[in-house]
Amino acid sequence: MRLYIIRHGQTEWNSSYRLQGRTDIPLNESGRELARKTGEALARQGICFERIYTSPLIRARETAELVSKNSIGTELVIPILADWHLQEISFGAMEGERVRDENGVLNVENYIRFFNDPERYIPPEGGESFEALLERTGEFLKILRQEAPGFTEANSYDNDAPEKKHSVGNVLISTHGAASRALLANITHCPLRDFWCGGVPKNCAVTIADLEDGLWKIREQDRLFYE
Repeated sequence: MRLYIIRHGQTEWNSSYRLQGRTDIPLNESGRELARKTGEALARQGICFERIYTSPLIRARETAELVSKNSIGTELVIPILADWHLQEISFGAMEGERVRDENGVLNVENYIRFFNDPERYIPPEGGESFEALLERTGEFLKILRQEAPGFTEANSYDNDAPEKKHSVGNVLISTHGAASRALLANITHCPLRDFWCGGVPKNCAVTIADLEDGLWKIREQDRLFYE
């Protein structure tokens, strides 16, 4: 089984440095274009998907729809499954607030800690902790691992188009910045202080992980297929 873990495309709240969390903000046109280009690039490599999972939030679902629409044949046959484990970390009462200045520099102490010192981050009222985020995303990976015997062998080929990689074993996971890093942290077992592992992934960045002998292994991190 091979996972393609993608952060959603850009939204207006991304571009205005607002905390989104669970607030249901759609993609902007730039975000839609990034998702389309990512799907087109995957298609050129012959990559399509056996299963597609998304966060229930519209920005992640739109991204999954646009990426899969532009990969080979999946828009006609593969349902997009919403899973609550993949939703973004909640910022509670802080959602919609700006925590960066006009140059993108963090200027709210608790969110300086959130991005630079996560061990000291204190969730706001109604917000979610890193520990809770890691637990639910870890549970999602555990469920996928348990389902792995139901997937066909990865890296097989389509008899009608031997030059193209078949879809078997490929899973698209459309999620969010912190949620995607939590999936990565569950795979690498890094300490919380290293949670961001290179920073927040760019919009539509893709991390690729394989399941081998019951263990997840990162093959590529934060690849941009649209550049």
